[in-house]
Amino acid sequence: MADSNPSPKTFPVSWEELHRNAKALAWRLIEGRSWHGIIAIARGGLVPAAIIARELDLRVVDTICIKSYSDDHSRGDIRILKNIVNPGDGDGWLIIDDLVDTGYTAKAVRELLPKAHFATVYAKPAGKPMVDTYITEVSQDTWIYFPWDVEPQFAQPLATQRRG
Repeated sequence: MADSNPSPKTFPVSWEELHRNAKALAWRLIEGRSWHGIIAIARGGLVPAAIIARELDLRVVDTICIKSYSDDHSRGDIRILKNIVNPGDGDGWLIIDDLVDTGYTAKAVRELLPKAHFATVYAKPAGKPMVDTYITEVSQDTWIYFPWDVEPQFAQPLATQRRG
């Protein structure tokens, strides 16, 4: 069973930071292209997809629901819980997710929609080749805590953590 903190480094993301980075992603996606709509990878891609849909004035938003992590942060088999209806090969569609980590989920979605444009807010080195556009790269050994995953609480200073 995996640790509750599987990586030595953590990167907490605030609502404001996520919104700012999703809007920056929209700026990159608006250039020179019109889109049929967005396919959000649920659950992590839902919030960034809503922000990007607003910024690009897109009204067609669908979801693909995939489970690739168990509840203890361990990667499991890819399970498609809900697929999209009739996007063809994905040409003209945006796939939005919060993060590409190992590329495991992205690869499964790419196989379904090979011509879609895949964009994420955050990217780790192992998954980066699977996406077309991203905003922020973080190291592979960093666990990102998104605002919907955390509650405010006291955190030990880094120096104290190293001594302990």
